[in-house]
Amino acid sequence: MTNTYQLDEAILRTKKVVELREIARAFGIPYYQKLKKAELLEALINGPQAVAGKETEKGPETPETAEAGEGEQPAAPRKRGRPRKTPVAAEQAATEDRKEEKKPEEEETSQAMQVAEESREGSEEAALDSETAESADTEAGKETDKSKQSAAAVSEDTPKEAQEVKHVKRVYQPSEDRPEVEGILEIADGGFGFLRFHNFLTSDQDVYVSPSQIRRFNLKTGDKIKGISRKPNEGEKFGAILYVKEVNGDEPGVAMRRPDFDELTPIFPNERIFLENGSTELSMRLIDLVAPIGKGQRGLIVAPPKAGKTVLLKKIASSIEKMYPDIELIVLLVDERPEEVTDMQRSIKGEVIYSTFDEMPSNHVKVAEMVLARAQRLVEHGKDVVILLDSITRLARAYNLVIPPTGRTLSGGLDPGALHKPKKFFGAARKLEEGGSITILATALIETGSRMDDVIFEEFKGTGNMELHLDRKLSEKRIFPAINLNKSGTRREDLLMSQEELEAIWYMRRALANVGVQEVTETIIDYLAHTKSNADFIQLIRKTRLELD
Repeated sequence: MTNTYQLDEAILRTKKVVELREIARAFGIPYYQKLKKAELLEALINGPQAVAGKETEKGPETPETAEAGEGEQPAAPRKRGRPRKTPVAAEQAATEDRKEEKKPEEEETSQAMQVAEESREGSEEAALDSETAESADTEAGKETDKSKQSAAAVSEDTPKEAQEVKHVKRVYQPSEDRPEVEGILEIADGGFGFLRFHNFLTSDQDVYVSPSQIRRFNLKTGDKIKGISRKPNEGEKFGAILYVKEVNGDEPGVAMRRPDFDELTPIFPNERIFLENGSTELSMRLIDLVAPIGKGQRGLIVAPPKAGKTVLLKKIASSIEKMYPDIELIVLLVDERPEEVTDMQRSIKGEVIYSTFDEMPSNHVKVAEMVLARAQRLVEHGKDVVILLDSITRLARAYNLVIPPTGRTLSGGLDPGALHKPKKFFGAARKLEEGGSITILATALIETGSRMDDVIFEEFKGTGNMELHLDRKLSEKRIFPAINLNKSGTRREDLLMSQEELEAIWYMRRALANVGVQEVTETIIDYLAHTKSNADFIQLIRKTRLELD
């Protein structure tokens, strides 16, 4: 036998693996297709017993394997790596692998059930993994298969349970680990966002909103999001929103279908806001007469220092809150005194957004832009919003400090580019044909001794469609409300007032042309004090028009 296999070693080493396997096949060497070149050389030179020990480790040869091996064509050279196992060897290895993986599979099953409570997709993936893992079924692994079958039975039922859980727990009921949050969304440049809570400014309590949620629900800066969040994980600074329940008080689907603010059609205000609330407050009744306010009005309250503009704003806010609880009221105080902020917060129940004079100008700008975005989002949902701004002069000053310089300077040191954003804010006030409105009443400072303030007022003078002027001389004589009836008025007031009211106002303005402002104002205030309502006052004016003349 030895002589049969002894060949010229030098000639054999020059041959390729395919040629060596042909020679080994001719000599009847078993497992020749699985042998490498070195093993083939050793078998041909020293006989098959030299590699018999190695082949025994690979598994005993079955008749089927031997017949298949003899009838097969020479295989191409195999790549480096683990040699292919025989069916029996593979079966034994699979059994050993399943025994080793028994515990991880049970852990995956329990984890899959836990994920199933969160979403249906997770449960289906877990069930798929369990079914794939039990594909082999051999006698050697029967005990392992029994435990796997029981785990698979649990996994097969998991999707049905997950469907039931989805209807119950998909709502994400609030808990200690998943608190319910409600805040205003601010979207960053990267497409993600944060829910802001206090004063629309950054804080440690902010909640992260992912870009996928923003795209899915068509969310924008200024949206009020209500939903379930999770606490921050280890290494995270902020929590994250898990489930969006409401967007601006409506279902999330409404936000997905809403129009864009810039695409809506502005029209003249034709729906009136009455400030007369049945109280003895004469200033509200006088405003209703000389400068009526409609939904979508763009009003400018022009006032010198100490003329009572802040008090007037507070009374307007209280009156709107009492008469129109469905209107979203936002009071924006920019560069204001802290005690004025506290007084306003305690006077009204609406939102008071502020940035005091001791804060950076960038804060003034940010809160103003967030308030504008908030109002626009509400209008896109068809709601009416009233913004009371004190003051637009200080807002323009803040923009003058934060914008990049344009290289030109107006009188008083005002950069022309600083007026663009305040005008955009003020110009957002409008009545929309499709529904909804933004009403802005902003104060403008005059007679402050600053040339910049005068320039700002001149720039905004023609942009509003309603003006209310407060007179310093009247306030110095302690005549309140110190409203200059001659300069105050509303454009297209015929859309807001009845014919009787228009006639009464005509008589009043006719009297102003003949008599001084102070005398007429005192007379009108006296008439207001002796009547219970504006309707009675109008009837009185129509009867006594000759006396006013």
